[in-house]
This record gives sequence, structure tokens and C-alpha cells, in this order.
Amino acid sequence: MTRTATLTYGDQTIELPVIEGTEGELGVDISQLRAKTGLITLDPGFGNTGACQSRVTFIDGDKGVLRYRGLPIERLAEKSNFVETAWLLINGRLPKRTELDQFSARLTTHALLHEGFKSHFEGFPLNAPPMAILSAMINTLSSSYSEDHKGDDEPFEEQSAQLISKVRTIAAYSYRRSLGLPFIYPDPNLRYVANFLHMMFSMPYAQYIASQEVVDALNLILMLHADHEQNCSTSTVRVVGSSKANLFASCAAGVGALWGPLHGGANVAVLEMLESIYKGGISAEEALKLAKDKQSGFRLMGFGHRVYKNFDPRALILKGAADKVLERLGVKDPLLDVARKLEELALKDPYFVDRKLYPNVDFYSGILMRAMGIPTSMFTVIFAIGRMPGWIAHWYEQNNDPSSRITRPRQIYTGPNEMNYTPIEQRG
Repeated sequence: MTRTATLTYGDQTIELPVIEGTEGELGVDISQLRAKTGLITLDPGFGNTGACQSRVTFIDGDKGVLRYRGLPIERLAEKSNFVETAWLLINGRLPKRTELDQFSARLTTHALLHEGFKSHFEGFPLNAPPMAILSAMINTLSSSYSEDHKGDDEPFEEQSAQLISKVRTIAAYSYRRSLGLPFIYPDPNLRYVANFLHMMFSMPYAQYIASQEVVDALNLILMLHADHEQNCSTSTVRVVGSSKANLFASCAAGVGALWGPLHGGANVAVLEMLESIYKGGISAEEALKLAKDKQSGFRLMGFGHRVYKNFDPRALILKGAADKVLERLGVKDPLLDVARKLEELALKDPYFVDRKLYPNVDFYSGILMRAMGIPTSMFTVIFAIGRMPGWIAHWYEQNNDPSSRITRPRQIYTGPNEMNYTPIEQRG
């Protein structure tokens, strides 16, 4: 029997269907609300609004649960890697050996950029933000590689492999451009993460060989960022894709959304905070005291999460990785020392523990990438590389949903009522 919710407005009462997800989540279907009552809902930030039904990712923020296609993130972090996880998100199941080998081969084939693209990079100023270059170049890819997706999976499979592979090449080239360094071609003998680090840090006369600890840690960061349900950038990809915009244009829009400091730029904010603490000569104890004082204006970045009301499961995994990587690399960095002291004190402080303000994924990913030698300007770019499979999965899911409609939110107008036009001579 279908459950319903009853809405009473004035002398009118209507029944609204209640939709239940596979994990027991309940949502009131208000798709006929305006047609039946003339009312719309108002939900700034869409925190209480479900925009779609999706089979990609499940989150339970209260229990600290994150699953990709039903698989707990902890098991994937232990057993899988970024490339396999990307295939899982896009295709809805774990690949067979032949399927994974074929996908990996496609990624290797598509790693190179067309030589003509070099001129596009040269057109950007040296101080251009890497995220600006990334967004522009993904859009540029659509002029060379995009084919309309009309239900045939073959073009889509090629496009998804092109995007996942070429995004790391574009990212590495944008970094090299900012330093005035020569571009380094991808090496077909290297795996996904090692190849990206090679393109970032190698020189024509000296190849950079990343340690296994660094490769594993970056692989983990990418995997843990691969999808996170209907966040700002994923929702942007869906909104743009709802107009039947192609995959490249939709994902380029996702890069723009991710760029914001309240979304993908959060781990950058963590490092900026650590730097301000260190340069200001503030101790970790003093920083925590300031964070608890609402009048101080100081905000402790990298603690707490809008969705997770418990420990962020991704942060738990990265904490373990950070402990191992920092010890093995033997990195001596005062900012990392500040970060570890903040973590140690906050996890013992009743103020933070009672409010469940635990270190989140941005806190640990920031200190890990700094330890690897990755500059702050590239943090959000690496986030975009990791999130690309999730964007693709959601674009594809929406594109193949026959009930999907173009996104067109309503509004409550609060401007002036109808006015007369006053000729300019009479305006005083």
C-alpha cells in the first residue's frame, strides 16, 4: 500500500505520495503540489529537497556511512583502487578482469592531448588559476571529442574514458604552465596515479619516480573523493546535463562549482588557516581557544561536516594513511606539526567532542597533499580529478532516465510591484 502525506492549506486538503528509498529514506513527492494547490516549497540551499532518485551513492550522515553502489567506502579503500572505483561508479557494479583491463587500456590510449591543444595553454597568463584552465580545457575537449549520446553506450564509454584520462593531463599541464616548465608527455608504462605525478614533476632530463607510499596515498584521496551524492558540483552537472548538454560541457560546469571555497576549496582553506596560525605565532592551544570564542572571528577550518553528524568515514581512512605516509616520508614541515597538534587537542577537547566537530576529509587531504609536495593551488584540481567518475555516473544516470526533465526551479518574487516607466528627462 502506497503511503501518503496529508497537506492542509486553508479549506483544501491533498494527499501527497511518500517515496521510500532502499535504505529506508522517505521523501514526500511534491511534483503535483503547484498544479493542485498553486503553492510551491521554499528551501534555500535545497537542504530538505530531493532533486532526483539515484542508484549511485548512499550517505547516512548520522551514522557516518558512505557507500558507492552499495559497497562501503572502507572496503573499497582496503581492496580497490581509483580506476576500478571509477568503473564501478559509472557502470553500477564491480568489473570483471577483462572489463577492467579494457578500461585501463582506454585510459592509457586517451592520456595524450592533441598537439594543437598546447596553443590553448599558451594563451593563459602564467598566474592563471589552474581551476580556470581546467574548466576551459574540458570545454575545449568537447570541440574535438564530443559525440551526441543517443542511447548508444559505445560513444559514452569512449567519452568517459577520455575525460577521466585527459583530466589529469590537463591538470598537470596547467601546473607546468604556471611555472613556465615544459610539458611532460604521459608515460604509457605507468599506472594512473603514478603517470599523473610523472607529468607533474618530471623534467625532460630527469624522470620523477613517485614512492609507493605517495602513489597509494594519492590513489586513496582520489578514490575517497570519487562521489558524494548530491553535492553542489554534482548537482550542477545534473542541472546542466538536464538541458541535454553534452558530457564535457556538463563536467566543465561541475569544475566551476567545485572551485568555490565552500566546496572544493575547503582543503585549501585548511592550509591557509594553518599558515596563519604558524605565521601569527599562535599555539595550537590558543587557536582552539579562539575557535571556541564566537567573538574572536577565528574559524577552525577542516573540522565538522554539513552532512556527517559523526566522524566523516573518509577522514577516518585518510587519518590512517596520513599517520603512515608522514612517518615513512619523514617530512619536516612546521605547518604539518601545527595540524597534528590541532588534531590531537581537538579530539580530546569536550567542546569539540560534544559537538562532534571532528577533523574531516579536507583536513587530512590537505596535510597529505602538502606532505607529497603538491602545491596548494593544485588541491582543488586534484579534487576535480577524483570527482570526475561521480559526475560522469550522475550525468549518465540522468541522461538515461526517461522521466528526467530539464531543471527549472521556482522562486518567491520579493521585488517591487508593477511600476510606470519614467522618461529620463523627468528623473531629476
